[in-house]
This record gives sequence, structure tokens and C-alpha cells, in this order.
Amino acid sequence: MKKLLLVLQLLFAGVLQAQQWETVFENSNGQKTVTYEACIRYYQALAKAFPSIHVKTFGLTDAGQPLHLVLFSTDKTADPNRWHQQQKVVILINNGIHPGEPDGIDASMMLLRDLATGVIKAPDNVALAIIPLYNIGGSLNRTGFSRVNQDGPESYGFRGNARNLDLNRDFIKSDSRNARAFASIFHWVNPDILIDNHVSDGADYQHTMTLLTTQHDKLGGPIGQYLHDVFEPSLYKGMQEKKWPLIPYVNFDGGNPEKGWTAFYDPPRYSSGYAALFQTMGFMPETHMLKPFAQRVKSTYALMQTFIEQSTLQAKAIKQARRESIAAVQAQNNFALSFRPDTTRFDNITFLGYEQGKKISEVTGQERMFYDRSKPFTRQVRYFNYFNGENIVSKPKAYIIPQGWHDIIDLLQLNGVVMNRLGRDSSIRVEVSRIEDYKTATRIFEKHYRQTGVKLSKKEESMSFRKGDWIIRTGQPADRFLVETLDPTGEDGYFAWNFFDAILQQKEGYSNYRWEDVAAAYLREHPELKQALEDKKKTDSRFAASASAQLDFVYKNSPYYEPAHLRYPVYRVIQ
Repeated sequence: MKKLLLVLQLLFAGVLQAQQWETVFENSNGQKTVTYEACIRYYQALAKAFPSIHVKTFGLTDAGQPLHLVLFSTDKTADPNRWHQQQKVVILINNGIHPGEPDGIDASMMLLRDLATGVIKAPDNVALAIIPLYNIGGSLNRTGFSRVNQDGPESYGFRGNARNLDLNRDFIKSDSRNARAFASIFHWVNPDILIDNHVSDGADYQHTMTLLTTQHDKLGGPIGQYLHDVFEPSLYKGMQEKKWPLIPYVNFDGGNPEKGWTAFYDPPRYSSGYAALFQTMGFMPETHMLKPFAQRVKSTYALMQTFIEQSTLQAKAIKQARRESIAAVQAQNNFALSFRPDTTRFDNITFLGYEQGKKISEVTGQERMFYDRSKPFTRQVRYFNYFNGENIVSKPKAYIIPQGWHDIIDLLQLNGVVMNRLGRDSSIRVEVSRIEDYKTATRIFEKHYRQTGVKLSKKEESMSFRKGDWIIRTGQPADRFLVETLDPTGEDGYFAWNFFDAILQQKEGYSNYRWEDVAAAYLREHPELKQALEDKKKTDSRFAASASAQLDFVYKNSPYYEPAHLRYPVYRVIQ
């Protein structure tokens, strides 16, 4: 009895202490979200009051302020490396990537306070690292109008950052200072789990919380299997017990849930896809935009609490599965660079939706669709969450990158890639790739005109490299990141994001009248090329009718043509 009274006294004391730390969200009865400045002040005050909390800064963002990271562990340390040595599950929580979706910002403040004050029992085998507000520039651009589909709060930030970039498309290309600071945080923390809090758009339904999860086949290895078979189902069970029925991120096409929907595909431009490159389970909680702000924040709090509860129960298995996956990637030889859904396999899930209806629009006078909340339904729907890998490429023994491509080197180093410089000028036999064809997007996407449809030719040759060029040996934890970013056919690789566009432009050329004479002399000395020219004229009538095409053919098969044009400057050592 005395022990029970002591527990109750401690719990009551914790509740009283938590009340002293009420947030803007709580003081406004769930109508307001905190500003950037007040959010940082709140965490700094918590850190002064509680030795289990520490605040660090990393770099500068595009808005000019540093990115803050709040660390929590019951042993009062702020050292992720030590956490991993202690076999703690390390959870990184990212908030406010889209500041108009602020649910995680306010929920994380309350969660950390409740852990520090004892309202929630903090497990010893779980540690937290929280980015309070990632998109600082967007948060400072505060209005109440940019999220027209959303029910509250009263005012909030904007989706674009200080350079109008969508930061949830920037993880792999790192155009923003925010993304570079995030990469520093990510690799310093080395999280077992990443949670990136969002608010959804789209259809109307009964669920308050939906969950976008790293696609388990794409994550791969023991950790992907564990995610699908054990960890993700435990989150659904935990949320059901908290009376927040969870559903996968709602992604059905054409307003017809009866057809089911496909799991969201998350390439490395997104946070969860980026995390998967390093065998980290990634999650994007997406609250439903039409639910009141207070409900959305409370469900986000409940989901993060569930992550902690399940992580402490499954800590040994999570750590083991991730260790095995990291080791497997180092030994892996073949990697898929894209994935497509397997339409023959699906799971049945319980969807709580609303019937659709038709009525006359007050705006246009024409018939419009609406969701009839007076007609809720519960149905089993098909969820296509099995994917097959495509565009399988092999991993070389090493990559060599000339030192002039320093922007690529900077990104590789930022992401923890182990690399060395050549100590002297060297001739090395490598596999050389040439860009034979590609398609450039005609519309801008996040500051880029992306390259797709890449076709390559490859050959082995001995090439001269200079002292100071970079050699990157594979067999390291960053192997998957290396393959996906450096292969020119990768759909989210550095070639796709225009980092190598300089090789696509020919720098030297010729005047036809001058080249006519030089080409004629060259053909006389090289009858095999003369024969190849004649053969092509016989089989290609358009080529045969074009003098300029024939001159170009001779030029590009002569030593006068610059070798760097269309030659991909990442070389593979395969023997």
C-alpha cells in the first residue's frame, strides 16, 4: 500500500510540474501553434531545468539561423555514439519540414516535457533526438491562409523554405543549407528510427492519423522484414489501444477506395527514402487535414508515445536487425535502383471512410463531389504494399572521381562516405560509361530540370588520374547510398539531379569548310573509318542525304573529338 501511495505521489508531482510547462498549444485550448522563437526558448528552458535534456546546434539554415537538435536520455548524456554502445534504440524526430503542418512541433514539446517530468515513464533503452523546427524560413513566413484544406491552427508557417524549396524533396540533392545541416545531424545521431511529422492532403475519411512507412521491400534486408512483420503491426495495435485507429497513408486513385491503393513510393529525395539508404526505418506520420488541430496534435503525441513503447519492448530485435542489415549491404553485390508495385500481392486493411455524394456547387452551379459525413462506412480494402526491384546494377570494387567534381565530393563526405585521395599520378584500368541518350524535363521541379531515360555504353580502358583524385572503396556501410547516387541511371541519383550536366555540352567544334579537308586526309589514313562511313550511308538514307551528319560522324570517330563530352566522370574499378 505504501509503495502504491509513493507511486501516486510521484505521478501527481510530475503532473503538477508538467502544468508549469504548459505550451502555447495547451494554453490556447488547442487553437494555436508555437512560433519558431518561442519553440526554441521552450526547449532551452527545459534543458536548463532537466539534466536529461540537452540542446545543440548544427550549421546554418537558408534562413540564417542554426538548426537546433534536442537530445533526451535517462542517463543524462547527449552522446549518440554512447547510446548505440549501450544498445539503446535511437529515435530521430523531425518537425516542421512543412511549417503549415505543425502538429509534430507542438506534440514533441509536450512529449519531451512529459518524459522529463515523469508523466510518461521514460525507458532506459530508448533515446530521443528531436529537431524542433526544421524549416525555419517557412516557419517565419507565418499566415493563416496557405493551407486552405486544413482545419487550424489559427496561423502557421509556409511550405517553402527561405529559398522557396520544398525541403521534403531535398534530402538527396541537398540544395538547401537545411538539408546539409540535417545530414550532419542524421549521421551524428545514426538513428535506428526516423519519424518525420506531417499533415496530409487528399480524400476525407474518419481516421485522424495515417502512416507513411518506408516501403519494406525497398528498405530490404532483415530490417525491412522486421519492419513489415513485427514493428509496423505493433504500431497499429498500440494506436488501436489508444483509440486512434491507424491506416496507411491514404493514396487511392480517383476517389474510389474499393479498388484499394498502393503504398506510397519514397525515393531518396524524401526523408524516409533517404533514411532507407542507411538501413534506418523511416516513417512519415500524416494526420488528416480536416480533423481539428487539437485532435491532430493529440494523435501525433499518441503515435510518438507508441513508437517509444514499442521500441523499448523490441529494442534487442530492432538493434539486431539493423546491425545485420548494415553488414548485409556491405557484402551485397547487386542493387535495385528503382521499384515497382507487385499488383498480384496485397494485404486487406480496415478503412474507415465516408460515402461520396453529388450536389450542385454554389460556386460554379455545376455538379460537384463531396464526402457525406452522415454516411460513414467500415470496409476491408486492398493495400498493395509489395514491390519488386528493377534496374539492377552491380557494385564495383571502387569508384574514382576526379577532384574537380568537388560538389559531389562534398556531398559524399557529408553523408559519411569513407574515401581516400590518390597519393600520386596513376594509370588505372576502369570501366568507363558514356551517356548515349537521355531526356531532360521540360518543366522545372525543385530548381532542377531532371534527367531521365538514361542510356549508357560501357567499356574498360586504362585512364590517367592525378594525385589528389578520389578513390572510394566499397564494402562500407554507405554502399547503398553510393550506388544509388553515383550510378547515372539512378532515378534519384546525382546525374538525374543535374550535378553532371557540364559533360553534356560539347566545348570544342569545327568549321565545316576546314573540317572537310582535315577529315578527308584522316579518312585516307584510316580506311577502316572510311568503310564504316560508307556502310552507314548504305543503311541509313537520312544519314546518306546529310553532309553535316557525315562530317559529324567522322569527327566523333577521330581523335579531334573531345573525350570528355558525354563521358560520365565517375569511374568504376571492377577488377
